[in-house]
Amino acid sequence: MAPSILIIDDSPTIRAILAMTARREGYAARCFPDGYMALRWLVSLEGQMPALIFLDLTMPRMDGFTVLRHLKSKPALAVVPVIVLTSREGRIDQLKARLAGACEYQSKPLPQEAIIALLHRYLALPVQATLPGSSDQHLYQTQGDRS
Repeated sequence: MAPSILIIDDSPTIRAILAMTARREGYAARCFPDGYMALRWLVSLEGQMPALIFLDLTMPRMDGFTVLRHLKSKPALAVVPVIVLTSREGRIDQLKARLAGACEYQSKPLPQEAIIALLHRYLALPVQATLPGSSDQHLYQTQGDRS
């Protein structure tokens, strides 16, 4: 089964570009227009542990900083790399995103070659494991060291 990419962005165009690029590179992609819907899906029975998350900062209902804090507060999700992809270019936002746990902070629009490079950087050697005895095993898959 191909590693799964979670795309959380309110722009249908950005979601389509990221999903198409991920699928062309052999990855599965799941898209959501806001963080609230993405988090609800992650904790649902059909939710799957993503191998990588692309996250916008400016979205309706729940902004990217709040989503990032929720993701990093859950041990099973804290290991998933998050790439913030946003139109905000300020140093304060970049610092806040890094402190909240983002691995990358990229400005929109991102060229397709850069998207592919990010996919390969973070998903080159996926390693999956589950914790025994967990009723939420799908939330406990981890990725190998990305340093």
